[in-house]
Amino acid sequence: MDVQTGLKQLNQLLPLAGRQAALPAPLAEVHRAVLRTWIDHGRPPQLAELARRWPNLPLSAALALLAADDLLVLSPGGEQIAGAYPLTLEETPHRLRANGHTLRAMCALDALAVGPLFGLPVEIESICRVTGAPIFLRQDGVTLLAAEPSGDIRVGIHWQPPQSCAAHSLCREMVFLVDAAAAAEWQAIAPDQRDGFSLAAAIELGAAFFAPLLAYPVLQV
Repeated sequence: MDVQTGLKQLNQLLPLAGRQAALPAPLAEVHRAVLRTWIDHGRPPQLAELARRWPNLPLSAALALLAADDLLVLSPGGEQIAGAYPLTLEETPHRLRANGHTLRAMCALDALAVGPLFGLPVEIESICRVTGAPIFLRQDGVTLLAAEPSGDIRVGIHWQPPQSCAAHSLCREMVFLVDAAAAAEWQAIAPDQRDGFSLAAAIELGAAFFAPLLAYPVLQV
């Protein structure tokens, strides 16, 4: 599958940019501020921080709406932001170092998208879904600087409609694969639903998918 076809399919399954564009302006600003605060401070903003920036906005209702649109993932009680694609507080196989912070990405594609989205150098540690082999990647924005154990690492996507929250369904099936052999073994399980991308193609796909989310000026909290 080529990048443009993958981008179209991903936007059909999880139309983050379209959902953000359809929001009232204050809610879109809140969403962008969550993303920017996360990369600036290594964590999502607290509700009190958002309340200081938007004192007249009913924040509980606003966050519930963003969560209903699957733009945010909230903690079980709804009192904390636990995820904002591509970042999460949950333990995932995808650990990042960016802007002086240790972060977690929701999936392999998300991990590769953090550098392009924020225009930052990023180091990624993950594992191959098939073999469990460790994977290390280093990027500067869209530029891949290092790939271990080799540049033959692939990203696999199992295309499926999200079940309620994409972070807990679709994202868990976007994986790193250590080489072409691992990718072929993984894809053979469901050849009609699974596609593999080179690292260069996956970076391009992730960058194009997430870029619209920060296409407008971000208001700090």
